Amino acid sequence: MTTIRMTRVTSAAAALLLLTAGFAEAHPGLPGHTHGFFEGVAHPLSGLDHIAAMVAVGLWAASLGRRALWAVPSAFVALLGVGAVFGMAGVAVPWVEAAITASVVVLGLLVALNVRLPIVPAAALVGLFAVFHGVAHGAEMPAMADPLAYGLGFLLATAALHASGIGLGMGLSRLGGPVLSRAAGAVTVGGGVMLAFAG
Repeated sequence: MTTIRMTRVTSAAAALLLLTAGFAEAHPGLPGHTHGFFEGVAHPLSGLDHIAAMVAVGLWAASLGRRALWAVPSAFVALLGVGAVFGMAGVAVPWVEAAITASVVVLGLLVALNVRLPIVPAAALVGLFAVFHGVAHGAEMPAMADPLAYGLGFLLATAALHASGIGLGMGLSRLGGPVLSRAAGAVTVGGGVMLAFAG
């Protein structure tokens, strides 16, 4: 019952973020108002690569369980912020788009193959991918946006996507054991491969 409630709460949070993003887009360019926070929330929700990778982090954290439930997503969010600072500062980081697409495939494989790593290597791996996602978010910050509000927005959206992945993973595990979670990972891999060829 707890898992079902958690899944409903995380799904509601993700839906609320999607509605908030729509609201942000409905009021562009108001004089004296930058919409930095709302644009930050909207940015991770605007690309399937970002959504897939961030939900996959939650799925993998759910499969690892215990302390990984918070440690793995927290590492992603923290290093996402570091990468965003690089992006906002205009630091040239090579292979950003390739690394983001690779993150979808690799994270999907980790879930699909039920790979179990200790917490530190798992956090380090997702953190590495997070830096590239952060650089992309920071580099694409609108010129008039407040960096702090924008950053807070995409960090919050990212955490919500992770929570959705955790809720989904726990719900699938409760329904069908690891099989359904691994199937979700396989779907993520397929999506990542499609994104790679589309690019």
